[in-house]
Amino acid sequence: MSAWGGLLASYGQWLGNPAPSDIVTLNEGNTPLIKASALSERLGAAVYLKFDGLNPTGSFKDRGMTVAMSRAKARGAQAVICGSTGNTSASAAAYAAKAGLTCAVLVPGGYVAMGKLAQAVMYGATVIQIDGNFDLTLNLARQLGEVAPITVVNSINPDRIDGQMTGAFEVCDQLDGAPDILSIPVGNAGNITAYWRGFTTYQDAGIISRRPAMWGFQAAGAAPLVLGHVVTEPDTIATAIRIGNPASADGARRAVNESEGQIRSVTDAEILEAYQFLARHEGIFCEPASAASVAGLLVHGVPEGSTIVCVLTGNGLKDPDTALSISPRPLSIDASVDALRATLNI
Repeated sequence: MSAWGGLLASYGQWLGNPAPSDIVTLNEGNTPLIKASALSERLGAAVYLKFDGLNPTGSFKDRGMTVAMSRAKARGAQAVICGSTGNTSASAAAYAAKAGLTCAVLVPGGYVAMGKLAQAVMYGATVIQIDGNFDLTLNLARQLGEVAPITVVNSINPDRIDGQMTGAFEVCDQLDGAPDILSIPVGNAGNITAYWRGFTTYQDAGIISRRPAMWGFQAAGAAPLVLGHVVTEPDTIATAIRIGNPASADGARRAVNESEGQIRSVTDAEILEAYQFLARHEGIFCEPASAASVAGLLVHGVPEGSTIVCVLTGNGLKDPDTALSISPRPLSIDASVDALRATLNI
């Protein structure tokens, strides 16, 4: 039995078969597909959770970053940059450190969860807070990439989308086929675009016979694809999808239209309900944005008996403040067995 060597080692045939010397990997991918028993019972369907929060930096971004950073290194890049609400910055900083490249990350001031900011700082990136939202940080990164010798590693970089389509490959390999529905959070819309490309690639190769319906869910306060217009001041507790002008909007629309799927919105209250349900009934602690994929099913319903995969994009430890803000305070008691028994009623 050989050890898992990362996405480019396992799916390199779909990603240009890079030279081993160019591969930058933290052994990302191979994340579990977990049967959600309580959720399945509640919905009357077979629901699985693709928990990408178990990637090396705690989010699905590592899938695209291994490809983007490997190709940047092969082209002789010396520096990379991204605009980020947090997960991209953590992933870019980690993979740049592994590759020996300089990394700068632009984050919207006051809108990044502390767990993600701590990662970027610890990996050695230059972190710059911008007075504005994510869309402004991305535009600044893009503009700098046009005039300076620095590679932008946001999902506007097609290498990122190539890497992220491996999530679809893994789902099909783990299920021995495609699900009926793939439910996924939508922020900048790169991931729904990538999953659809992955399913299409596998179908074209004859590995699967059909593709799933793509169901995307945005936070109600940051739902430009649902509303049909840019949201200039996006607002949601789900910071990872607090994006008002998705860079991959066209790809998301194409995925939904071609798959006869849907993009709908869920409120912050609905997201938090799903977030707590997953932790308390499935034993999975994901970040709030991830729970949008589950909230959408709980709110809007699913076809009875269908097979559904919900993508959980990030780990709950990315945003501990949200978890603590909605949970009971720890109990304080005397240090005695009697007090402990009384508290636990045993």
